[in-house]
Amino acid sequence: MPIADKTHTEDDSGPKMQALQVLSLTLLSILAANAQTLRPGKCPQPPVQANFDAARYLGKWYEIKKLPVVFQKGECTTATYSLESPGVVGVLNRELLADNTVSAITGYAKASDPSEPAKLEVTFFEDSPPGNYWVLSTDYEGHSLVYGCTDILGTFHADFAWILSRESTLSEEKLEELYHVFTSNGIDIDVMTVTNQSQELCANMPLWA
Repeated sequence: MPIADKTHTEDDSGPKMQALQVLSLTLLSILAANAQTLRPGKCPQPPVQANFDAARYLGKWYEIKKLPVVFQKGECTTATYSLESPGVVGVLNRELLADNTVSAITGYAKASDPSEPAKLEVTFFEDSPPGNYWVLSTDYEGHSLVYGCTDILGTFHADFAWILSRESTLSEEKLEELYHVFTSNGIDIDVMTVTNQSQELCANMPLWA
């Protein structure tokens, strides 16, 4: 009887293990498709901007560089933040696509823990989980360094990172300073891409879209 019981258990666990492996690979593939910067291990836990003031953060920011993600395919990308209600920030992201049409999406952001106001969660679709939006560094008038991360099965993590500016450019000196904030906290930015914010291209982006 013990041998029969053991054999029966192994027969049951085989298909279950295979199903779990398939599910794990499927989830990994989905997340890999949306964040093309998978890294081994769990998400880094970098320090965030001290005494973050959301009111000073409101307004328009230009995307200067980012880690590649499939949900962003355009150039001239901007993010505009407004006060939607107490503790809730409205989000409007816009980008110019290759066919000269403007893609725009709205959402909202709020801190899940008021004691950590720089650790925001952004929601674009009510039926989808929010994404992390951690402000690692900002001077409110010049630059903002944003990081998000998703743990995958306790084995990998997917990085999201953006360098934003109040103007359409940032100096190389400032960029080097901001790179160091990422890398000193274990965030690999080797594959960061530049967002085209040239006046010639972005003049095609209507202000009202």
